[in-house]
Amino acid sequence: MKITKTLMATTALTLAAGLAGAEEHVEMADDMTIVSWGGAYQDSQRKAYAEPYMEQNPEVSVTWDESSNEAVAKLRAMNEAGNITWDLVDVVASDAIRLCDEGLAMEYDPDELLAPAPDGTEAEDDFGDLIVSDCFIPQIVYSTTFGYRTDVEEWEGREPDDICDVFDLENFPGQRSLEKRPINNMEWALLCDGVPKEEVYDVLETEEGQDRAFAKLDTIKDQTVWWSAGADTPQLLADGEVVLGSTYNGRLFSLIVEQDQPVEMLWDAQVFDLDGWIIPEGLSDERLARVKDFIYFATDTQRLADQAKYISYGPARQSSAPLVGMHEELGIEMAPHMPTDPGNATNTFLYNYEWWADYRDDLDAQFQAWLAQ
Repeated sequence: MKITKTLMATTALTLAAGLAGAEEHVEMADDMTIVSWGGAYQDSQRKAYAEPYMEQNPEVSVTWDESSNEAVAKLRAMNEAGNITWDLVDVVASDAIRLCDEGLAMEYDPDELLAPAPDGTEAEDDFGDLIVSDCFIPQIVYSTTFGYRTDVEEWEGREPDDICDVFDLENFPGQRSLEKRPINNMEWALLCDGVPKEEVYDVLETEEGQDRAFAKLDTIKDQTVWWSAGADTPQLLADGEVVLGSTYNGRLFSLIVEQDQPVEMLWDAQVFDLDGWIIPEGLSDERLARVKDFIYFATDTQRLADQAKYISYGPARQSSAPLVGMHEELGIEMAPHMPTDPGNATNTFLYNYEWWADYRDDLDAQFQAWLAQ
C-alpha cells in the first residue's frame, strides 16, 4: 500500500511538474527584439546563438536592432516613456555599469541565470572577474585597435608599429579614422603625449589632463574622419579613403582575412574591452521568461566557443577557451587572430570601466563641443 501511495504521489508530482513546465513554456513570449552592433559581430551572434536556439524553439522569432551604440540614451527614453520595446541588449561593460546604476538594467544571480561549466563549475566562477557589474552578462573579450593600408606610396615602405604613429603625419601622412567619442581616443592621446600607461586615468581626471588630450588630438583633427558605426572604418580602408583607422579587431579580421584587402593590424596599445548582455528592467513576465531561457542557452560553454568560429573575439568563459578551434568557413585556426594571443598582446591598454562610468557623460559633452570647434 505504501508503495502504491508513493507511486501515485510520484506520478502526481511528475504530472504537475510537466504541466507547470508546459504552462511556463506557453507563457514565454514567442518573439524577441535583440539589440546589437550589426556587421560581423552580430552575424556571429546570429549563427552561434540565435539560429541554433530557434531550431530548438521553432515558435520563436527574433528581430535584430543595430542600436547598441545608442543603447544608454534609447533605454533612458524608453524608461521615461514607460514603453520598453527591447528584450535583450548587447552593450560594452561601461554602458552596462551606467545602465545598472540608473536602474535601467536588471540585476541577476549568475548561478541562477547562467549554465554551469561542463565540469560543474558554477557560472560565477567560470566567468570570474569579467562579471564587472551586477547587471552585466559577459560574452566576449575584444579590442579596439587600428588597421592600416599596406600600399600607401607616401609611406615609402614604412609600416606603423607603434600607437603614436597614428599622430605622426610626417612619416605616415593621410586621412585617419577615429571613433566619434572620447573613449580610447583620450587615452591614446595622453599615451602619445608622454603620460605613462599606469597614470593615464589619474591625468585624465584633471581639467589639465583633459586639455592635454584634446591638444594632442588637435594635431590630427583636420586629417581625421569620425566614425559612429563599427562598419565605417573597414569600408573607409577598403575604399582607400583613409590610410589608418581604429575599429574593433573583429571588423578588421573580416576585412583582412575574409575580404583579402591590403590591410594589416596595428596591435600596439590595443584597448581590451568586454562586451555582453543586459536585460532591460521592466519587461513583462512572458518576455522576461523567454529572455532568460535564451540567455541560459546562449551563454553556455559551447555556445560562447562557437561564436569564435565566426569572429576573432575571445569567449568570456574560461571553460570555452579550449574549445576554440577553426573558423567555420575559412578553415583557419582562430587562436592567432584573437586579441588575447601572446603575439598580439605584448603591449595592451586595459580599459577602466568604472572610471568611464563616472566620467562618460561629462567627457561626451566636452568631446562633442571640441568636435564642433
